[in-house]
Amino acid sequence: MSQFPPMTSALDEEIARAEVYGLLARLWYAAPDAELLGAFSVAPTEAPAAGALLEGPWRQLVGTARGTDAAAVHAEYDALFGGMGKPEVYLFGSHYLSGFLNDKPLAQLRTDLARLGLARDEAVSESEDHVACLFEVMRYLIAGDDAAVSNLAQQQAFFAAHLQSWLPTLCDAVAQHPKAHFYASLAGFTRAFAEVEVQGFDMLD
Repeated sequence: MSQFPPMTSALDEEIARAEVYGLLARLWYAAPDAELLGAFSVAPTEAPAAGALLEGPWRQLVGTARGTDAAAVHAEYDALFGGMGKPEVYLFGSHYLSGFLNDKPLAQLRTDLARLGLARDEAVSESEDHVACLFEVMRYLIAGDDAAVSNLAQQQAFFAAHLQSWLPTLCDAVAQHPKAHFYASLAGFTRAFAEVEVQGFDMLD
């Protein structure tokens, strides 16, 4: 994954969507390191995918990234999502869908992933319903080579089943948290991008 999608008028929209999902997966999985924050310092401020709704949230994210450093954002990530015991904010879909971790929504997700020929990497400790893992699946469903799996119908079905209903709640929880700075901006962009995705999927019906 390149650090940021190239900004050209000829950019294929599907490539742009896949790149955005990849960037979101990286940022929600772990705090950005100095190299990735440095990439924000030269990132274009135009929205990285079609849709005027994304322009303001993307500019906010880029501006916030340029005003922080790796140590600060690492501490913020740990304060919000890490630590011993219950985190300040959960990043797992099952928590929002059922109120419990490792519950029925995770079992259904695993069934759907198996149907798509996907499984969790044994090196990854997080369960498959971590928001970053779900974003990686969406990236694959857009950019994968198997047209029977990587197509708009599969993207719509997966997004509706495993992200659409709870992702705004996660983003709101982060955006409103007093300890959130960089991740508040990321939550704002993530929510706006999800709204654009929903609008696009609705046009398929």
